[in-house]
Amino acid sequence: MTHRKLVIIPTYNELENISDMIHTVMGLGGNFDLLIIDDGSPDGTGAVVKSLQIAFPDRLHLMERSGKLGLGTAYIAGFKWALERTYDFIFEMDCDFSHDPKDLIRLYNAVKDREFDLAIGSRYITGVNVVNWPIGRVLMSYFASVYVKFITGLPIKDATAGFKCYHRSVLEGIKLDEIQFIGYAFQIEMKFTAWKLGFKLIEVPIIFTDRTKGTSKMSPKIFKEAVLGVIWMKIKSIFSPYKLNRIGSI
Repeated sequence: MTHRKLVIIPTYNELENISDMIHTVMGLGGNFDLLIIDDGSPDGTGAVVKSLQIAFPDRLHLMERSGKLGLGTAYIAGFKWALERTYDFIFEMDCDFSHDPKDLIRLYNAVKDREFDLAIGSRYITGVNVVNWPIGRVLMSYFASVYVKFITGLPIKDATAGFKCYHRSVLEGIKLDEIQFIGYAFQIEMKFTAWKLGFKLIEVPIIFTDRTKGTSKMSPKIFKEAVLGVIWMKIKSIFSPYKLNRIGSI
């Protein structure tokens, strides 16, 4: 059986990376489709995607939005787009090559037989596999996951990871319009929600390499959202049990 696979990549000012990323994903074995969600990049990222759609007319897709609306809202829009078009497996990844596109195949292999429902590209499952990050950011990221596990019980070593493969049943089961957060807390909330709903998660070891082109979107506001958001998620889970979404009400 051939599964339909969609990789979702949100972008903002990724002109230096977008062409290489598209060609790399399109060149992978496994026939991955690609949806770029561009938040009105003033550097012309969207125009590059449009120009390359001529070469990949049925596999490369573009959703253009007006302005920076947040990582979480981009992925939610992409998830809905994918479900409407009956994709079986939906992937999240960054455009800056911090996630190695070749690892898409490994994430898919971890869930294709349905022993697991969500595969997470993990920087910390086999130690600390991060390249070119300053030690302060490594420690902040690593201990953020320790903090998440301590507060919520989520049995994941890389809670903020943004490199993932979902089986469509996970995204159908989550009430996507009730997801609250837009930054790093979004990544935590999606994993926590999937876990609370009874889906099976697996961490796949990857090597994360910091971007060499373009600029990071990390900010103190995003980090603060994650710290406070974890407490909110835990409290919510106590007073409002998680329930599967009714199919068709996405």
